[in-house]
Amino acid sequence: MNFKQDVIEKSFEKPIVVDFWAPWCAPCRVLGPTIESLANEQGDKWELVKVNTEDHFELAEQYNIRSIPNVKMFYRGEMVAEFMGALPRPSIERWLEEHLPDGRKESLSTILERLDGDGALSELEAFISQNPDVVEARLALAQRIVITNPARALALVEPISIGDKLEEPAQALRAIAELIALEPDDSPAGKLLAEAKQALQQHQNEAAIKAVIEATTLDKGYQNDLPRRLAIALFQTWGNDDPLTKNYRWRFDMALY
Repeated sequence: MNFKQDVIEKSFEKPIVVDFWAPWCAPCRVLGPTIESLANEQGDKWELVKVNTEDHFELAEQYNIRSIPNVKMFYRGEMVAEFMGALPRPSIERWLEEHLPDGRKESLSTILERLDGDGALSELEAFISQNPDVVEARLALAQRIVITNPARALALVEPISIGDKLEEPAQALRAIAELIALEPDDSPAGKLLAEAKQALQQHQNEAAIKAVIEATTLDKGYQNDLPRRLAIALFQTWGNDDPLTKNYRWRFDMALY
């Protein structure tokens, strides 16, 4: 085996999955048939290379193999993902799905880079129409329309369920959609959430989070903990580096206690 030729150079043609193993390793003998079967089934997407660490100890040292089995994915000359241990087939399938390069997702990234704030969404809409199974695209569109069209936003993320890798951002979106659809009432928390809803619709995010935190202070349990869930959703949507998250997260934490 020529690792440079069979793995590094070949990875510019398609992803190469390398199984570092040894004959004496019992977990390796469990993993081997499973990953080999997947390689046979998905040979159009990736290729498997087996590396016996007893025969190629220098490669094991080079790639910091401290326990086996150790599986690494190479793409375009770089190691892009790995796992250790004899994972069951469903876990390996999820690992492959998450890390295998997807030309559609690369196209989606380009589309999202071109979107400017509330700019035209027609290109993203067209992408989803052609690729309805790319949930990242559905979530991206839902996040951009949830304030103006919460019902459609919810429909877009409906396939994202518990345990999905996008569960958290989808749950955040659902909380925001719940606020937008909320019928106002005369309770103190209800009035504050109505203010937060109006502020979000007018792109006044700071006013919105202030109202949400105050509502959390007054009535944490209002509408099934909506103030608390909504604050968490807004921070998650904005991201940890957003100034509003940095300035108001600690205030929210204080409001909980």
